Amino acid sequence: MNVASKDTTVTTTSTAPRLSLQCAVIASDTTTIRALDWDRSRFDIEFGLRNGTTYNSFLVRGAQTALIDTNHLKFEDTWLAMLKEQIDPKAIDYLIISHTEPDHSGLVGQIIDLNPEIEIVASKVAIKFLEDQVHRPFRSREVKSGEELDLGTNPTSGIAHRFEFLSAPNLHWPDTIFSFDHATGILYTCDAFGLHYCSDELFDQDPSALAPDFRFYYDCLMGPNARSVVQALKRMDQLPEITTIAVGHGPLLRHHLKLWVDDYRDWSSQRSKGESYAAICYLSYYGFCDRLSQAIAHGIGKAKGEVQLVDLRATDAQELSALIGEAKAVVVPTWPSQPDAELQSSIGTLLAALNQKQWVAVYDAYGGNDEPIDAVAAQLRSLGQKEAFEPLRVRQAPDGNLYQRFEEAGTDLGQLLNQKQNIAAMKSLDTELDKAMGTLSGGLYVVTASQDEESSQRRGAMIASWVSQASFTPPGLTVAVAKDRAIETLMQVGDRFVINVLREDNYQPLLRQFLKRFPPGADRFEGVNVLNNVAKGGPVLVDALAFLDCLVKQRLETPDHWIIYALVEQGNVADAEAKTAVHHRKVGNHY
Repeated sequence: MNVASKDTTVTTTSTAPRLSLQCAVIASDTTTIRALDWDRSRFDIEFGLRNGTTYNSFLVRGAQTALIDTNHLKFEDTWLAMLKEQIDPKAIDYLIISHTEPDHSGLVGQIIDLNPEIEIVASKVAIKFLEDQVHRPFRSREVKSGEELDLGTNPTSGIAHRFEFLSAPNLHWPDTIFSFDHATGILYTCDAFGLHYCSDELFDQDPSALAPDFRFYYDCLMGPNARSVVQALKRMDQLPEITTIAVGHGPLLRHHLKLWVDDYRDWSSQRSKGESYAAICYLSYYGFCDRLSQAIAHGIGKAKGEVQLVDLRATDAQELSALIGEAKAVVVPTWPSQPDAELQSSIGTLLAALNQKQWVAVYDAYGGNDEPIDAVAAQLRSLGQKEAFEPLRVRQAPDGNLYQRFEEAGTDLGQLLNQKQNIAAMKSLDTELDKAMGTLSGGLYVVTASQDEESSQRRGAMIASWVSQASFTPPGLTVAVAKDRAIETLMQVGDRFVINVLREDNYQPLLRQFLKRFPPGADRFEGVNVLNNVAKGGPVLVDALAFLDCLVKQRLETPDHWIIYALVEQGNVADAEAKTAVHHRKVGNHY
């Protein structure tokens, strides 16, 4: 196979500050056009990006030509211009749509205008979504697992390109398909296996640099669909050797392919090994359902709860009934006050499948004409189900604060689902070992963190005792953060936080404040004296003995905690004569 990878010529066209395009050959008769969005800082469920992102599309030329995915609307002029440099759009026979999220399908309408005869190849659900999205007629072909598209033999290379499709619903939209080119061994997966990482590096040269963003992306977007990931991996296992995974975001995966696939396999197996799960329902293309449901699901995952996202529009009646009926908890959005007949049927199936042993909850979809949230909540409780959390109301377009509230509600639900298992795990520890572990002591600290400003500001705080100096030069420390802590989301690589050291003679009021169980979205700092502009990482407590302003450099995963290694950028002591408060435990299986 003649593959131009190391010596590929890259063309970069500047369109605006920190927006660029890259065009490169990645395999025989195969070219990628990558739009590099260097400064994008927010994506999907409002999780932060520290390295920007890319939007990748691909051209494959056999006897016929296929374009795989388009691009974000913000790149309309430059991306279309670069596409035209590669090929006359009228010469493109097929447009394969991996899924219809706007960052990948934002220019489908423009492609149809340039070539009305192009045939769009996508899942049945994606075709339906596109009809509502592009508002113009187009030729289409519905495909599912096992079906193929033969492009024929390229007259120059003599290589025959044949695509085989794999259904991959919920990765991370309900309409996703993978496309495998038997000629090159490239699997086109769009969101799956991707990461938000903007770089001129075309492939995964340095896995250590990519790993934190790869894991964070998985946790936010793929983890809530772990059961679907497992099914997709089973379908992938039936393919011939995969040489490259051509993702929709970030560098293409080639040099360390086994590492990335094994990570997905391990993480997803761990998340889907139990039978108890929460079914988080949403309505595709309605209000903010997709993002809000992802936030709830992400929160459940942080508490080691298992999740199944369920699209009420795209899931057939039999599967919907099974997913709802077998769930331990069911969370639904408000639906349109006048749903169409198909959606009304799905709502009826949902309500009929509920049972009395389940936890239920409802959230506002904020779709513009929703059924009142209290009316939906009453319907859900009609069989006497228990309320998992109070209705999550949305009174304005969601911002960072609201997404945090939804995530925290999900974490509370995840803890509720795992309550019996957690108690059993604590009781199963060896008594003498437990006592011995309890002799380890530490100081008492309040970790604070803050991101963004004004109405979209997200803040968090927690009591910590597992804090230790980790390096002299540069000065660094580690702090252990339980995976289900709300503040953990604000402590990714590249984020900042503050260690507030509590003083021995005056720590009880602050300890009581930050040990309280806060409802989702509550202000942890209400009634606490803080200084907001002293440290970059977050609020400094006025009554603290000292503070350390920290920058996260690395994260190490343990079964139930993240070990955060951070550089200390600045610090100050309020009273050089005072001592740090110390935490002594009797047992080692809880704080």
